[in-house]
Amino acid sequence: MSIKFLAEDDRPREKFLLKGKGSLSDSELLAIIMGSGSRDETAVELARKILASVNNNWHQLSLLSVKDLTKFKGVGEVKAISIATALEIGRRRSSQEIPEKPMISNSNGAYQIFKNHLADLRTEEFWAIFLNQSNRVIHISQLTQGGISQSIVDIRILFKTALDHFATGVIVAHNHPSGNLKPSKEDIDITQKIKEAGSTLTIQLLDHLIITQNSYFSFSDEGLL
Repeated sequence: MSIKFLAEDDRPREKFLLKGKGSLSDSELLAIIMGSGSRDETAVELARKILASVNNNWHQLSLLSVKDLTKFKGVGEVKAISIATALEIGRRRSSQEIPEKPMISNSNGAYQIFKNHLADLRTEEFWAIFLNQSNRVIHISQLTQGGISQSIVDIRILFKTALDHFATGVIVAHNHPSGNLKPSKEDIDITQKIKEAGSTLTIQLLDHLIITQNSYFSFSDEGLL
């Protein structure tokens, strides 16, 4: 259904879904927060009126109390609290530093992350770290959970996850509950398949680690990539 055929109060939400949050005007964003307008005005029209009263300045709007906001026809306590809450979240977000993503420069760096997930397990699991062009971690994911002897990874899921997070590099790992660090033929085969698939997508397989309780084996360090 085209946006123009939707009820006025539903259009900002539909626009958000179709075109993304960056496409919304300030009044449309505020309309989504309020959820609905009044008997005489749509949510967007009411939002325009509220923003106009503070010269379309979010900082000025944040200074209004719940009592101030409820003076606008169509804004009850629930809507006023929703507006104040959204602005308070924005204030807290702006005051926080963006956490720096850890950088992985060698196999031990990857091992320090993976061992927390894999070292003490009694069954095999397959995990992946997804990295950006600076080799900084952007996502960590468990891909499969298997039995005592093996955990088979679906390469399609691995690279779908990589694409979803715009990763340019990936490090995979699985554990050997037996404590044996030697890679099996299946381990070598799956590593080669992941490497080839990544090459097609320009997503580099940087390493494959086998994790035991106290140590690890790196395909990259051993020249097997």
